[in-house]
Amino acid sequence: MNSNPTQQESSAPGWWTEAVIYQVYPRSFADSDGDGIGDLPGITGRLDHLVELGVDALWLSPFYPSPQADAGYDVADYRDVDPLFGTLADADKLIAEAHARGLRVIVDLVPNHTSSAHRWFSAALAAGPGSPERDRYVFRDGLGPDGDRPPNDWQSVFGGPAWTRVTEADGRPGQWYLHLFDTGQPDLNWDNPEVRAEFLDVLRFWLDRGVDGFRVDVAHGLIKQADLADWQEPQEILSGNEIDKPRPPMWDQDGVHEIYRDWRRVLDGYPGGRILVAEAWVEPAERLARYVRPDEMHQAFNFEYLLASWTAPAQYAVITRSLEATDSVGAPTTWVLSNHDVVRHASRLGLPVGNPRPNGIGIGDPQPDAALGLRRARAATLLMLALPGSAYLYQGEELGLPEHTTMPDEARQDPTWERSGHTQRGRDGCRVPIPWEADAPSYGFGPTDASWLPQPPTWAEYALDRQRGVTGSTYELYRSALRLRRAHGLGRGPLTWLASGDEVLSFRTGELTVLTNFGAAPVPLPAGGELLLASAPLTEDGAVPTDVTVWVRG
Repeated sequence: MNSNPTQQESSAPGWWTEAVIYQVYPRSFADSDGDGIGDLPGITGRLDHLVELGVDALWLSPFYPSPQADAGYDVADYRDVDPLFGTLADADKLIAEAHARGLRVIVDLVPNHTSSAHRWFSAALAAGPGSPERDRYVFRDGLGPDGDRPPNDWQSVFGGPAWTRVTEADGRPGQWYLHLFDTGQPDLNWDNPEVRAEFLDVLRFWLDRGVDGFRVDVAHGLIKQADLADWQEPQEILSGNEIDKPRPPMWDQDGVHEIYRDWRRVLDGYPGGRILVAEAWVEPAERLARYVRPDEMHQAFNFEYLLASWTAPAQYAVITRSLEATDSVGAPTTWVLSNHDVVRHASRLGLPVGNPRPNGIGIGDPQPDAALGLRRARAATLLMLALPGSAYLYQGEELGLPEHTTMPDEARQDPTWERSGHTQRGRDGCRVPIPWEADAPSYGFGPTDASWLPQPPTWAEYALDRQRGVTGSTYELYRSALRLRRAHGLGRGPLTWLASGDEVLSFRTGELTVLTNFGAAPVPLPAGGELLLASAPLTEDGAVPTDVTVWVRG
């Protein structure tokens, strides 16, 4: 590693270049009616929490009508709200109430696939092979004399084959349809002009209702290689393309960029800075940067950063590479540590450094060190929030919530658990309803004890009412960090490295010096400055202990 200065200052105009955006997973945020499932009125009732926390916007995971085969990412109607979550009027009220509080609202869009309950898919099954209705999806004849083998060897990221054979209207076995995820999520054919026109209309529908942008699910998956060539590599859930391997035929095809240029033109026709955010598990950083070129998307989640090991060399490398890649296209870098698809970073960082990232943790699995995980998570958060660009927070991380690592397997609902043959526990552990009040039913999640996933008994100690106003609590650390980030313009940069050795990372941003100690021994506080914030107490003689980040002014 070296300590040559690396600088980035966000050059693209717009609120999103330095915003902190909070992800709300509707099922698990707040339940207004006591059925155990969070809903839109529940979110509206808790908007003041986001104002108090100090974020700029919220992103809502899907709330559309859905059979819930994949927790709402199987959409049956893109222009309505599932009764589980409320009504269109509830969505309108949420948007209006958020805007009244100065919060912007981003909604999820799921364009790679629909639900098998979508009217288009029903029409495709009824119309038969070769029909215009079938051409909206990826249908193919099977291999072999009887067509009884899948068209290729692609695997679903949830486990098992990515193809399912249908029964035709006359009762005979028929064609196969592609589903890179669950069988209830058939992939759309984005080479079809009707599909493209439909989603342009969906964008306008929600923009007209006042949303400030869209987080685009599986943004790297819409276009498939034309020949649907076999792919021998294992298909792991939510993993980017490894740098030293060829690009998979189902991910990150160049044709996706034409789609997003069309979408950008639609958004640019609306006032107020509406944005597109790519969920694109793409490596290397230079490939990801293509999604945020000036005429495409505004942000792309930096999953390489999320996956980076908790070591100084790994953090330095990914931060430097990310800033250089996005700077080359004039875009901000978008940092993230947790979301609804990965083990929460308060638990992930409590596992041995260098071990593979688990797809869920359950009973019988190696358990994280909870205290170490939270200590590192707090340090990682202060490091992230000082970096130039935008940052995303996942609901509950401001409380220091860990993964639910001892959830009974019979309570799991993620399709990954069943489709992987019970080898991958999946994402339920990070989706457990969050605790608001330590002594209330369901810890204040709703008015009853009902909770769609079981909450662990330790949730009381993390509840918001146990942390608000408590010096040193994780909640107050987040509030202080967000206030100072805004006051000092940390999202604007520039960043200049001061130290990038094997044990310490330190950089200058504005009038602040940021230092993270990854080593085993305490290190001196930057000399001559005023300590503004530390992720954990300093030593008695004022040194920075291991796994601690400090912000120093002067």
